[in-house]
This record gives sequence, C-alpha cells and structure tokens, in this order.
Amino acid sequence: MLTILGHEKRTCGGLTRREALQVGGAGLLGVSAAAVGAAEARGGPRSPRAKSVLFLFLFGGPSQLETFDMKPDAPEGIRGPFRPIASRTPDLRVCEHLPLLAARSHQYAVVRAVSHTWNDHNACHYIQTGRPMPPAPRGAAGVDATERDWPAMGSIVEYHDQRAAGDHPRPIPSYVYLPNRLGHLQGYDRSGQYAGWLGKAYDALSTDIQKRNKTDNPFFRPCADAELDFRIKGQATDPALTLDRLDRRRGLLEQFDGGLRRLEGRAATAYDEHQRRALSLLTAGKIQTALDLRREPDALRDRYGRHLFGQSTLMGRRMIEAGARFVTVLWDAPDGYSWDSHRHSDDVKQHLLPGLDQALSALLDDLRDRGLLDETLVVCLGEMGRTPKGNAVWGRDHWSYCYPAVLAGAGIRGGAVYGRSDEQAAYPVEHAVSPEDLSATIFAALGIDPDATIPDREARPVKLVEGGRVLTELFG
Repeated sequence: MLTILGHEKRTCGGLTRREALQVGGAGLLGVSAAAVGAAEARGGPRSPRAKSVLFLFLFGGPSQLETFDMKPDAPEGIRGPFRPIASRTPDLRVCEHLPLLAARSHQYAVVRAVSHTWNDHNACHYIQTGRPMPPAPRGAAGVDATERDWPAMGSIVEYHDQRAAGDHPRPIPSYVYLPNRLGHLQGYDRSGQYAGWLGKAYDALSTDIQKRNKTDNPFFRPCADAELDFRIKGQATDPALTLDRLDRRRGLLEQFDGGLRRLEGRAATAYDEHQRRALSLLTAGKIQTALDLRREPDALRDRYGRHLFGQSTLMGRRMIEAGARFVTVLWDAPDGYSWDSHRHSDDVKQHLLPGLDQALSALLDDLRDRGLLDETLVVCLGEMGRTPKGNAVWGRDHWSYCYPAVLAGAGIRGGAVYGRSDEQAAYPVEHAVSPEDLSATIFAALGIDPDATIPDREARPVKLVEGGRVLTELFG
C-alpha cells in the first residue's frame, strides 16, 4: 500500500529546491501554446483515438517462439517444445498454451518485429519511456532508477493532464502503476517507471502488493483477498484516521510550509500542488471505491484468474473505468526469473502462458462488454524477447532484436499482423518497430503530438519522442 503523507528532504513536487526554483523561474512547467500551435502546423494529431492506455508490461521478456511468432518448420533446436495452433487470423499461428487468445485474434493486432539493441533488462527504461537509459549511478546492481532518467510515458500523460486541469485536480490520477513498483519484489527499484527529471509530482500512483516470503511468487498462485488490498495506506478502513485528524495534519503542514514559502518563494509551488493532490486522494471517495477489488463479482474475478497478474489486470480495468488515463499492469519477476526464462520451459507452460492467456482474453472481453474497448488502447509486451536457439535445459536467453507486441482497442485493426521476422524469429525482415515508434503511436492515439516538447532538467525544450514514427497502418 502507498504512503501519501510524510516528508523527505526533497519537495513533494519531486524537484530539489534548486530545480524547483530553476524550472519555476524559467516559466516552462508546461507545453506552451506556441509549441502546441507549431505541432498542429506540422500536422500533429488533433483528435484522440483513445481516452486511455492500459499497458500490460511482461517484465523479463516473453519468447517470440513460444507466443506469437512460432516457427514449427525450424530445426528442433530453434522451434522449441510447444506446438502451434490456428487462430481466427489466417496468417497467425499461436502457441498451444494460448487457446483463449487464439480464439480472440480478431480483437487484436500482433506487431511481430519490435527491435532494439539494448539486450538486457535495463531495456525496461527504453520500453516505458521511448528513450534509451541514460548514464547515471544506479546502485550496486546497476539497475535502479535515478532522477536523470527520462520520464515514463505515463508520467508525460500525468504532466499533460495536470497542466490541463489547472486549479481543479482530477479525482483519479492519470498515471497508475499496478500491483507494485517494478523490481520492488526483488529488492530493486528499476528505471523507466518514474517521471525522472520531470519531477516526482508526475510519478504514478502505485500500489504495493507484497509476496508472502522470499521464495513466493504470487503471479504463479491464487491470491487471497487479504493479500489483494490495493487501497492507499491511510485510506483503508482505519477508524483512527478521520477527516478531523487529516485536517489537524493539514494544519501542521501549513505551519511548516509557511516557513518554506518565505525561504524559497516559487520553489514551493510544485510542493503545494503535490501536497494538495495527496490530501485530495486521501479524502476522495472515488479513489477508495475504484481500488476496492472486492466490489467485482466473483465470476468475473475468476475469469481474469485469481493470480496476481489476473487480479491486477482487472484492477487496471477498474482504474481506467474510474478515469485514469495511463495504467501500467506489471508482471514482475519476484522469483528473479518468471518471463526471464533462462532455466527451463516448465514455468512458461504451467504459469506464464496460461496466466497471460486468461487475463488478457478476459480483459478484451470485459472492455468490449462495457463499451470501453473502442476508447482504450491496450498494449502488451516485454522489454525483450528470447534467443532463437534454446539452451541446454530448454530455457532461452536474452534477445532484444526481434520480438512481438500485442495491441488492441482504440481503432486498432483486429486480426492484423504487422511485420515479419526471418526463419528463426531472430531478426526483422519487414517492418521493424522501434520503442520510439511504439511511444509515438501511443502518444498519437491519446491525441498528444509526439513532436511536442517539455522542459528538461535545464529547462530546455525537448521532444516527447525523438525519431519515432506513428504506426498508422495498425489503425482501421
């Protein structure tokens, strides 16, 4: 669960005092009207296809050869242990352990050849931001997020929406991260999920579902309701935390803040805004209701799967329905492996593919039944794929050069297959897609021009996407 109240040395707006003064003084806390006008003159997107994005992030890297780019005619050492089955799309054969998705291939498009050269798990920064991870000190493991990182796509949406809302904050944050921060179940704090140099005010509202012990993997087993408390800490049913008590806390904070304002002037602006947003979340009935998974019927929860990914995907739909605009649902690696399937194919067969099949198929049906699929862009992928050649125990190792993504909703052409790989699913042969292309496509679907600018750490305007192309071919 997420702790909202409390103070650190940095302002709640996420900027250091120096940074807040610098950016505030530059007057560049938003995309200027001139920049927007210039973007429109370049032919930037004017009307959104999607109201929101549901980003299913399969951290660790699902194998292309065990999902949507099977090569049954390849040599035994390439094709793997699973057989393909027909889907509703003539040119698409999928893994035998994805039967529900095979029956629904008319609802989604497969991008066959996502490709980049960042061949390790720090590609999580690249996939979530559309930018390669910048150099920075990153802890002993070399993976932790820093304030030099590029903002996540969800943080850009949060920034955009906060600027548009002005003095009327949204009752639901635009950017939500479920069920926990990337890497936290492994003891890491991985890059790409935060607002980075844009400032902590634009970080996601993140829940914090924990595992039972060091060896537990809640993505591989049914989870009890007691474990699935997505509600914000301080917002759950604690009778001691009354509105009167919150008001007293607010009063103490205001005394502290008065001194801060006198010392730092405009640096307190972002601090005040984030504090007001935090307090409004604690007192808002809408967020309390949206985060209460017990309100969903048991039959629907069973359809999604009672494992952590299934229940988190259902919570992602609840947050979209409540008004969130960019929701990341993470399948993390609490065991250190999961989709990072070096060891063997047993977990892929028994947990990973069935869990994905169940949750994603239920999501597509649920969004359609609620009339939300036409206005929600669903994106599902990992940060990399797996090696064409299996290893000695029939696991596969890292391979970022060619792997698939699934997109659905918001006008995506169901049944489409975009791009083609070579005979070993090793490299693109046709229509390679970069992380920049995916990022540009997501922003454009939301009606945000990928060529628009935001201020960097030195208050210089930088493009949201550098060099990406909107994949207009995917849309009907």
